[in-house]
Amino acid sequence: MKKETLIEQAYGIAKERYAAVGIDTDKVIETLERTPISLHCWQTDDVLGFESNAGLSGGIQTTGNYPGRARTIDEVRGDLEFVKSLLAGTQRVNLHEIYGDFGGKFVDRNQVGVEHFQSWIDWSKKVGMNLDFNSTSFGHPKSGDLSLANPDKAIRDFWIEHTIRCRRIADAMGKAQGDPCIMNIWVHDGLKDLTVERKRYREILAASLDEIMKENLPHMKACFEAKLFGIGLESYTVGSHDFYTAYCATRKMIYTLDTGHYEPTENVSDFVSTLLMYVPELMLHVSRPIRWDSDHVTIMNDQTLDLFKEIVRADALNRAHIGLDYFDASINRIGAYIIGTRATQKCLLQALLEPVAKLREYEDSGRGFQRLALMEEAKSLPFGAVYDWFNLKNGKPVGEDFIACIEQYEKDVTSKRK
Repeated sequence: MKKETLIEQAYGIAKERYAAVGIDTDKVIETLERTPISLHCWQTDDVLGFESNAGLSGGIQTTGNYPGRARTIDEVRGDLEFVKSLLAGTQRVNLHEIYGDFGGKFVDRNQVGVEHFQSWIDWSKKVGMNLDFNSTSFGHPKSGDLSLANPDKAIRDFWIEHTIRCRRIADAMGKAQGDPCIMNIWVHDGLKDLTVERKRYREILAASLDEIMKENLPHMKACFEAKLFGIGLESYTVGSHDFYTAYCATRKMIYTLDTGHYEPTENVSDFVSTLLMYVPELMLHVSRPIRWDSDHVTIMNDQTLDLFKEIVRADALNRAHIGLDYFDASINRIGAYIIGTRATQKCLLQALLEPVAKLREYEDSGRGFQRLALMEEAKSLPFGAVYDWFNLKNGKPVGEDFIACIEQYEKDVTSKRK
């Protein structure tokens, strides 16, 4: 019997199993198909970009030296197009400012403009992937320990101008694609050792952000990303979780939940319900920390599954934007994209397949045993058959079939890069 026939039969059985607990799998697949996941361009080239050939700084780093990283804009785009060809569903592309099309010339970050991203806008229309964006505060002579929180007005104004310009670029992207561009603002600001100026730096950062956000730009949405600490910035982070929780709540801004930016024992899903009470939307940066923000490739683990279950249980999928944020240079970079995206899709799928209505009914009527029993039994329902069908019906590789596709691409394309 053909593999396709087996998958179709398995889906038919799974559909009946889920229908018995009140879930329409066809509708769930439709939701999964139209929920975009933003692919981070920096997985292609280890976060180097095209401004210069400098390495990372500002509390982050890439580890590994697997052959075949993208070296040019065309190679980055080619890799992203190949990744898209292997994925069902909807994908966007998330760019950092350092990935501009600078034409081989140095353009300082306070001089960047829409013209440096027009070729990206044109490309995104051609391939059918909308764009998201990020300002870039790291890896620059003026980065230092403090950027937007710097008491030095000249340095602070440089980064304010940079971020204002990035907002305008994001707005142009959103206008061109007819869908808001989500622009993430994360700055590395912090100190290696103890400081007596904790409040002062945060006051400066808040004032800088307020200045940046003054301009009304209707085609973009800004979001703000907190962090626990960075390498070389271990003692104090200006844009901490408490800072951005308060900032976003009082300014009604989008809060970015990066799953790598918390204590290893924290479950990021615990923050979802509270944040949704006070901020309009969430941006999810899906990563896999091991002991710290190590940016390992996302896999289908409890933390990621819990995050998406909480989003779905809170009826907040329409208030959450999903993006990937890891950079693993120790394995095939294309493979890293596919593993991480499929893992994210699987976690979202499991969350959508959970019989939430029945679980709510049990909880509201005080039937704790029944609620826990159904939550446990739902774990072993045949969601894998649904995911296989999701890929098959969209003409994408099923199961491990994508491995051979990536091996062939490595043989034909990435292995030839020196």
